[in-house]
Amino acid sequence: MAAAIALGLIGVFTAVHLSMVFLHVAPSNTVSKQYGKAVDDWIYPEFEQNWKLFAPNPLQQNIDVQARADIRTKGGGITTTGWTDLSAEDGASLHHNVLPSHVDQNELRRAWDFFTGAHNNDNQPIGLRGDLSERYIRRIVVMRMSEGQPSGSSVERIQVRSATSSVKAPPWSQEKIDTRASYRVLPWWSVVPADRTEADR
Repeated sequence: MAAAIALGLIGVFTAVHLSMVFLHVAPSNTVSKQYGKAVDDWIYPEFEQNWKLFAPNPLQQNIDVQARADIRTKGGGITTTGWTDLSAEDGASLHHNVLPSHVDQNELRRAWDFFTGAHNNDNQPIGLRGDLSERYIRRIVVMRMSEGQPSGSSVERIQVRSATSSVKAPPWSQEKIDTRASYRVLPWWSVVPADRTEADR
């Protein structure tokens, strides 16, 4: 009986999820217009679709998300870390891994895409998803910067930036591409209880 109920619940969840994804990617229609907010609440930010891998306009840039933090030590002092390349850490965890984690592959990348899509070039929110995207990236960065810190210390402030560089042209191409990184630097954010995991509160 318990197994049948569990299978039924999984079936219902799967049907709802596939329906929401379908309505999200389908052309605008009567149903998606009527239930657009519910669909967006279900999809963003975890299940957002991204088609930048495919022609005619594949993504031609490397984007590294980096962060630094003010750490309050056990003795009460404050120390500022150097910039940590969070994207490089994700890449290293995938290297030679035949069964890479979906989280390691996509969590940070999609969170940054979500943030930049919901903010203008001055880092001001655009629309209702701006606040959600900021809270999402803050939680991920606080969690990552808290890892490996000594017992009794805590992350008090964080700052995030992206380093964007164009992909180098292939050896057979005569195209000249500037591969130097350009930076988008966000302001310092004070960490609030909602940014921390239950273990860090």
